[in-house]
Amino acid sequence: MEQARAVACRIHPMEGHAGRRVPLPSDEGGIAKRSRTIALAAAAGLALFVPAARAADPGTAHARIADASGKEIGVVQFRDTPNGVIVHAEFTALPPGGHAFHVHAVGKCEPPTFDSAGGHFDPENHQHGFAVDGGWHAGDLPNVTAPADGKVTIDVLAAELSVADGDKKMLDADGASVVVHEAVDDYTAQPAGNAGKRIACGVVQAGPAK
Repeated sequence: MEQARAVACRIHPMEGHAGRRVPLPSDEGGIAKRSRTIALAAAAGLALFVPAARAADPGTAHARIADASGKEIGVVQFRDTPNGVIVHAEFTALPPGGHAFHVHAVGKCEPPTFDSAGGHFDPENHQHGFAVDGGWHAGDLPNVTAPADGKVTIDVLAAELSVADGDKKMLDADGASVVVHEAVDDYTAQPAGNAGKRIACGVVQAGPAK
């Protein structure tokens, strides 16, 4: 939004698109012509403002995480970078203790089991786990540990993910989802690190969370 405002601020009320000056109306036209000129200039500013705001959208995504009862317990945001995807997760009601959470291969979250999310997002058919040869799944993420109040925020770089570009993009034909498990991932066992049942899920959607 800051970028969009910066672009908009560069448009002078009396300049047209691409910096061409809008001729001042003659005195014969009076206030009505001046008003039309300002309106056209403002429209030119708006035309530049909208694409600038949209330009930031393709590389961002989010998932609202809900438990089996439908209660939202957190939001995960994704941002593409040249080195992978920055995953920013804010949990507000995560059950206390350690939990695995991963990106899964299908953008569908049907409670109570969330089996509809499929297996881990793994476009290159790797082994699961950060601690094994041949690992890891593109959707593997570090465990998260919640305190007694269930509120925790983490940031992690998922080097093997992409939001919307290439073979590792989450926003492909069948989408992707974020799944939270009842226990921690041991980073070794196949296919999901002995992380226990799925307790919460959120479909990955394009753009930042509102």
